[in-house]
Amino acid sequence: MRGDYQQLVDEISAALGAPATLEDRDFGLIAFGAHEGEDDEVMDPVRTRSILQRRSSAAVRAWFEAFGITRATTPLRIPPDPAAGVFRGRICLPVRHRGIVHGYVWLLDDGHLTDLELGGRGTPPDPRIAQAMETAARIGALLADEARAGAELGDLLRELLTCPADERLTAEAALRDALRDTLRFPPGSPLTLVAVLPWETTEADGAPLPNLPGLLAACALPADGALAGLVRLRSPGALTPARTVAEHLLRSPRAGAGGAGGTGGAGGAAGGRTRGPRPRAAGIGTGTEDLSALPDAWRQALAAARAARAEPRLGPVTQWDAIGAYRLLTALPAPGPDPAVAALLAPAHAELARTAEVFLDCAGQAGRAAQALGIHRQTLYYRLGRVEKLTGLDLDEGEDRLLLHIALKAARL
Repeated sequence: MRGDYQQLVDEISAALGAPATLEDRDFGLIAFGAHEGEDDEVMDPVRTRSILQRRSSAAVRAWFEAFGITRATTPLRIPPDPAAGVFRGRICLPVRHRGIVHGYVWLLDDGHLTDLELGGRGTPPDPRIAQAMETAARIGALLADEARAGAELGDLLRELLTCPADERLTAEAALRDALRDTLRFPPGSPLTLVAVLPWETTEADGAPLPNLPGLLAACALPADGALAGLVRLRSPGALTPARTVAEHLLRSPRAGAGGAGGTGGAGGAAGGRTRGPRPRAAGIGTGTEDLSALPDAWRQALAAARAARAEPRLGPVTQWDAIGAYRLLTALPAPGPDPAVAALLAPAHAELARTAEVFLDCAGQAGRAAQALGIHRQTLYYRLGRVEKLTGLDLDEGEDRLLLHIALKAARL
């Protein structure tokens, strides 16, 4: 189907004699026409970035959407803006099907399209524009078919990840059949799951599948506030394709900024961060050749994403086998803080909580901890003494250290 898009884009480029680019409604690159000529300025930075990175930036998206492209049903002319890297004007052909926008065809105007009549307000369009819009409508129908297939696969993936254990065999068989029939995906091929936190579920539920190589299915899971992405691997242990998909998904406008970070205790300050929006993050589960293992891979991916949001040094993309103690912590229920540590987690003691966590991260080695904190060793001892008074714990005792360390890490989650 991707070859069909390229052929249709080439038709539009040939009809209008202008370089054309097709992007989905999230500004992800689908296909682009060849640029003929020696004028380097026609290859302006926005088009070049779209081709090389397979996606336009959020700033470019906002600038183009300000011209009303999401509501347009007829071609729009976009003026140049050298300050934004847009050296040439553009004509935007909205790609729609049954009233829904599925993407955009962009035509670079090197000057010869300036007087082209786009139509509207009772004026008929130039025949070449009319032909291009007919081709855009064919593209819209293809994208709509692909979106429906992607939505069906996403629904089946959601069913497998959320259904009761006694219904998983049926859900697994349905997903296996759909992957084989829709994507010609051979059973037994290696897969894994990617979790993206947070994800805007209100828009994503009915949205087309992001245009990413290797991403077979995706579904929003509102209960987790996350997106689950099913990714094809070359082998169960080769997770590079999943990392690439995760990095692209994190750049999607649907990957939200998240809520406030913690309650002002260790979750907000123990790592030296200030309170505010928590970062978006993605986690990757272990690879598998068995669809029945996908629910476990999803729990791993979600745990890794939670850990990456809590611990910036892990993220923004991390694998389940790289999150250390968070493999255990994310599997535990979320009780309130231990009574002995509750006072330390108050916002007023954020610096003490940070000091204690760094000290314990450094295995109780005072020299390393003082260096990491950028303080004198005597200052470290003074702060640790205050921690002991606040908590009633003895930091010379292994079990007390373990309790404090777990409580500080759990507070991040």
